[in-house]
Amino acid sequence: MVIVVRETAVVLCQLAGIEKAANIVGLVAMFVILMIWRLLKGLPNWLTQASNTLLVDSGFAFLPVSAGAGLLLFALGDELLGVMVTMIVSTLIPMWGLALLANRWLNQDANADSGTANQQKEQP
Repeated sequence: MVIVVRETAVVLCQLAGIEKAANIVGLVAMFVILMIWRLLKGLPNWLTQASNTLLVDSGFAFLPVSAGAGLLLFALGDELLGVMVTMIVSTLIPMWGLALLANRWLNQDANADSGTANQQKEQP
């Protein structure tokens, strides 16, 4: 199934004139196919266990997509610096916001736990 989806994506992208997007098109197509399959028939238990095992080591599966994106970035020429700054800022601002929310959430939990402990100490 993986080979059929990937090769179909390659052929479709060649016909559309965007050969470099075949990996991403195949990835999205596979995701859509699996979501439809899951909603209609459900996934067998053995597939879920196998995918959990393979997911741990699947970081290298995205290496071609990352390499293609890197090559496209360097083809930008003079616009590379602006695109890189945009990517860094758009990554750091959500991470900063998430860190603030996580800090607030953890402090509220710590205060709630200490308040409960103080109430228990006061009661004989």
